[in-house]
Amino acid sequence: MRSIRIDQETIISLEEKARQIRKDVVTMIHQSSDGHPSPALSIADMIAALYFHVLNIDPQNPEKPDRDRLILSKGHACTALCAALARRGFFPLSALPTFRSLHSILQGHPYQKKTPGLDATTGSLGHGISIGLGMVLAARVLGLDYFTYVIIGDGEQEEGLIWEAAMAAAKYKAGRLIVLADCNGLQSGGKIQEVGGIEPIQPKWEAFGWHTQSIDGHNLKEILSAILKAQQVEEKPSIILARTIKGKGVPFMENNNDWHKKVPTKEELELALAALGGNR
Repeated sequence: MRSIRIDQETIISLEEKARQIRKDVVTMIHQSSDGHPSPALSIADMIAALYFHVLNIDPQNPEKPDRDRLILSKGHACTALCAALARRGFFPLSALPTFRSLHSILQGHPYQKKTPGLDATTGSLGHGISIGLGMVLAARVLGLDYFTYVIIGDGEQEEGLIWEAAMAAAKYKAGRLIVLADCNGLQSGGKIQEVGGIEPIQPKWEAFGWHTQSIDGHNLKEILSAILKAQQVEEKPSIILARTIKGKGVPFMENNNDWHKKVPTKEELELALAALGGNR
């Protein structure tokens, strides 16, 4: 079983990583004049926990066969992922300001062929769990013991393909498939309950045969504890329903759906960085 430390030193370190990722997110989007800030801010804590503590990965050997896989199914939030990959050492920090630029390794959605450290090209919502299940079944055939993690949105759970994948994963007892759902209550078209009405969501996943947990998606201790529990479930896929705040960390973006896709001005960037703890 993998070792996941859940001590105060680790928590403090990961909180700092998440804070830096959030600063990178708002800066990258300001520099590129395009992007989705609030969906990226809500997953920063989960991204920090995975990339800086949980995942078995090696930036010097990004294609190693037994590495853990991560798929950002809600690909529009990729600024958080790009920041983590850079700060984990997969490519230089100097690439971050090129986000969404022509010929950049960092495109508007995750693009595996260009970006070092990516396991899948994503952006068309609903496909991540299916891709992840394929990776888990491939590991079984090849005799490898890696975990596959998928980050989805709560609005994304309105996609029918999600539930086809959920049925298949339960059927094949895909215990090494761990899904983290960013449940911030909002999607591009408005409030989740007003658009699709997916809540209560936890009983639905339980009915599909999944191991389920509901946590505070900004509490690093709860995130790590939930992942550790999920790793110990051998014959069921797991989903961690992480209750989050869209735009977390930047007060004027929090729960304000105008920031689903919006570029901060220079003044707004300065306010955001100040709220997050300084100017870089």
